[in-house]
Amino acid sequence: MLSYILCFLAALLVHELGHCVAAFGCNVTVSEFGFGWGRKLCSLRIRGVDFIIRVLPVGAYIRLNLDELQERPVDQQVTVLLAGIIANLVAGVVTGGTHFSLMNYLLAATNILPLYQQDGWKCGLVILRGSMRRKSLLIDWTFTIVGSALSLALIAAQILTIQFR
Repeated sequence: MLSYILCFLAALLVHELGHCVAAFGCNVTVSEFGFGWGRKLCSLRIRGVDFIIRVLPVGAYIRLNLDELQERPVDQQVTVLLAGIIANLVAGVVTGGTHFSLMNYLLAATNILPLYQQDGWKCGLVILRGSMRRKSLLIDWTFTIVGSALSLALIAAQILTIQFR
């Protein structure tokens, strides 16, 4: 079990590193790279990025300059938002058949879903807004509710399929 947990935490770092590399490539400022949630344990500033370790090691994140990201063309926005998933897929392929590979695939699969605040949801909004050439609260909320409902239904169906095998 500990092996899976450590592999999951490493896959989280790979995921956020993917976002960072893409952001730097698209000239979008990354101000913070965080590991964990809660109170800050320690931090280190390198080249304008605060690397922070927090109390609860249950997640990871990067803080992008959203104004800069939204000024980029839609393809660059989508690249930055999907880069974490792509990094997980590459890591999964390269380390095929290992616990680390499995955790990377699971992280990629859950992040591509259009669940609120997941990468798939963020990409969907960027693409919708780009194709409409404007923001629309009605479209945003419809996408959020329908995307989340369909994602949860898919997850439930997968759980039931596994349960009744």
